[in-house]
Amino acid sequence: MSHSAQYRWYPITFAIAALVLLPLTVLAFSWHDIDPEIWRHLWETQMTRLLGNTLVLMVGVGLGVTLLGVSLAWLTALCEFPGRRWLDWALMLPFAIPAYVLAFVFIGLLDFSGPVQSLARDWFGSAIRFPRVRSTGGVILVLVLVFYPYVYLLARSAFIAQGKGLMEAARILGQTPWQAFWRVALPMAWPAIGTGLALALMETLADFGAVSVFNFDTFTTAIYKTWYGFFSLSSATQLASLLLLAVMLVLYGERRARGAARPANERARSSALYRLRGFQAFAASAWCLLVFACAFVIPLLQLLAWLWQRGRFDLDERYAALILHTLYLGGMAALLTVTLALLLAFARRQAPVRSIRGAVGLANLGYALPGSVLAVSIMLAFSYLDRHLVIPVSSWLGGAGKPLLLGSLAALLVAYLIRFMAVAFGPLENALARIRPSLPQASRSLGVGGLPLFLRVYLPLLLPGTLSAALLVFVEVLKEMPATLLMRPFGWDTLAVRIFEMTSEGEWARASLPALTLVLVGLLPVILLIRRSAGK
Repeated sequence: MSHSAQYRWYPITFAIAALVLLPLTVLAFSWHDIDPEIWRHLWETQMTRLLGNTLVLMVGVGLGVTLLGVSLAWLTALCEFPGRRWLDWALMLPFAIPAYVLAFVFIGLLDFSGPVQSLARDWFGSAIRFPRVRSTGGVILVLVLVFYPYVYLLARSAFIAQGKGLMEAARILGQTPWQAFWRVALPMAWPAIGTGLALALMETLADFGAVSVFNFDTFTTAIYKTWYGFFSLSSATQLASLLLLAVMLVLYGERRARGAARPANERARSSALYRLRGFQAFAASAWCLLVFACAFVIPLLQLLAWLWQRGRFDLDERYAALILHTLYLGGMAALLTVTLALLLAFARRQAPVRSIRGAVGLANLGYALPGSVLAVSIMLAFSYLDRHLVIPVSSWLGGAGKPLLLGSLAALLVAYLIRFMAVAFGPLENALARIRPSLPQASRSLGVGGLPLFLRVYLPLLLPGTLSAALLVFVEVLKEMPATLLMRPFGWDTLAVRIFEMTSEGEWARASLPALTLVLVGLLPVILLIRRSAGK
């Protein structure tokens, strides 16, 4: 492509990349105005607890998702046991359950007044005692059950890709299956495991709903309380910058841990390597079934029970408004994000120069920004624009002189766009890469170019990838709680906000209807993921 044609992509890619730089710039400049009283209060009363809770949560969730993800991946990828063929894909289903949904289900089930402890007291007497579910261990358990599929999916793919030759070579050299796992399979799969672990830890740092249900203070809850308790947007932004620093450290650690490791270049196996029998087969099936039941089956059944007991009575006009608000936000965000992501994909294909590649890479970094970080940084930026641009211009034109950007749907859509750009870009880039350059070249030779070329050649071939990208963004927006809760316009509640309101009041049964709706919608991209995984 000529240099003049390449230059046409510069304004688009740089403008989209600037959107990601906006919250980063705001976070950097937020430290010029520090409120000493608020920070003294935070440091004396909360900072030690926030740091300790966050560190314990990271270590616990990291160890838990690694143990569950790697063990389940090893069993389903390399072993043959009863139920393996359907557990192979069923263990991905917990992806569909948001962390805050599983959190209130576990509390509702296992709390002192819940059905499990009540039934146990009826059977064994009132002297029986259970560990407290509203504890650090309870939070860690819930987040592990929600986020282990990140490690499971990537580790499973890595184990399958290792082929059969290396493991057989290890066995010929006298290694037991356990020794071959530790010395051969696990080190080779570590790059994939590390990536899944980093994703799980970033989601843990960004989580707001689950920790708020457990009343477990972390940086995300502190940001919310600082904003709505102290009414200090600048202090909330400074806390958000510390949270972002932790996320960046996780990303840096993951890249360093991967090092120069490379995935195996063997032919993938088509059958299991070990056939388990007797007690080993029973233990493998029991372990997989236990995780699947705790992470998906039991929560789903409990939501259905609550829905029948109380949740179905909330199916009224207000719930219809919640559905409309949620669908509108998800649809608008998906349309906007997929459109801009498609432009980025075309820019990288049509003008593969270093500056374009760098701008596209920067535009896809938004997924590493937690929703609470995006919320406070964007609102601070829009508040500044309202004060120094919108209100003066509106007053000069004879208008009401009121802020237009702060607390608007536009601000919320910008947050969604930044956070989920990478979610849409991946499927679109893969779909575009499958189109051979000879097809558009042949079309241009026949006199078809510009918009007709896109509509007649590119669009039909990109349609599956575009629909997948839109579906992924749509579901992510539906489940996003921190950004929606902090930035939504007055009265613009969604299903996620409704769940937060009901769980804050301990109304678990009334939260079942919106929660079950999110779970059912969340199954759509999980089914798509399962079909892609099965098609390897």
